[in-house]
Amino acid sequence: MRCPFCSHEDTNVKDSRASDDGRSIRRRRECPACGRRFTTFERFQVQQILVAKRDNRKELFEREKLSKSLMTALRKRPVTQQQIAQMVSDIEQQLTENGRSEVTSKEVGDAVLAALKAVDFIGYMRYASVYHDFSGPEDVMRLMAIDKQKA
Repeated sequence: MRCPFCSHEDTNVKDSRASDDGRSIRRRRECPACGRRFTTFERFQVQQILVAKRDNRKELFEREKLSKSLMTALRKRPVTQQQIAQMVSDIEQQLTENGRSEVTSKEVGDAVLAALKAVDFIGYMRYASVYHDFSGPEDVMRLMAIDKQKA
């Protein structure tokens, strides 16, 4: 592993343990050249997941992009970083468990909405307002009516 500070080619692992979500390994490393320490994460990856967008483009699934969108929806809400990381891991696992190498952006969005609804209703509504392209309060009322019918 290359040192992010001095770009030395080889670093030493000082400590390894399972991460908070239990789906990756957290490694504490030290560079013998500059002496600085940093953390890396190793994640098991069965396959690359492609996300088919509405306009027929295809992109690789990115955990970081999903994490950022969740953080935006949950900004200033009483949800911890650990809860967000857990949601990202759960969504990614859900998408990979079906065994397909390609999912639709709708499947990703629906999985995000389900996860948010279970954790924080305001975050759910924020995400839904962008995902469903709300244009006014009637759209919010329609979504709440649909949710009420499902319950």
